[in-house]
Amino acid sequence: MEHCESTAAITILSVDDHPLFRQGIASVIESQPDMRLAGEATNGNEALASYRALRPDVTLMDIQMPDMNGIDATIAIRQEFPQARIIILTTYEGDVRALRAVKAGAAGYLLKSMLRKDLLDTVRQVHSGRRCIPNDIAMELISPASGDALSKREVEVLKLVADGKSNKRIALSLTISEDTVKAHVKNILAKLTASDRTHAAVLALQRGIIDLNCPQQVHSQAMKS
Repeated sequence: MEHCESTAAITILSVDDHPLFRQGIASVIESQPDMRLAGEATNGNEALASYRALRPDVTLMDIQMPDMNGIDATIAIRQEFPQARIIILTTYEGDVRALRAVKAGAAGYLLKSMLRKDLLDTVRQVHSGRRCIPNDIAMELISPASGDALSKREVEVLKLVADGKSNKRIALSLTISEDTVKAHVKNILAKLTASDRTHAAVLALQRGIIDLNCPQQVHSQAMKS
């Protein structure tokens, strides 16, 4: 029995809302004799349903998807299946996103730009029970909280900035003075090393500090109280 399990192909669930990207993943997996694509999903809700039905050895999970993002899907899957082995895939190196993914229980974290080079090795390592977190991200995760972390209020202001709200509208929305909003924006620009409001919003989206697909959600993991 042990011999059969050790030689069985690694079953993989691929979760991403872009068909061409899933096709690319499928092509790579199907070229490997020790791997088999068990199924595909296009959002977090489908990922949870597919995981329940297929019980794959390894799940490749995109972070940004409609309906339910990859981190929330990872949390949901691991609540039901604590031994689930999930590799988070993302376009950006965002340290906040990496932290959220690892806290959610991801065993691996890969940039999409590095898939051709690192995907297969990462799948095999995670399947064997090891974690695969890039060194630069691992160092960020274990380093002490930095002094430039955004406060909860600053993240709220930044979310509204990214939504295109003026200082006056932000003040009304948060029931604070316009001068207080200006002070928060100034601090945000300094902490993110951003040149202006638009640049700050772009950086925050790339790093996973805010997510415009989740208007009611503020990523508390990005904040420092």
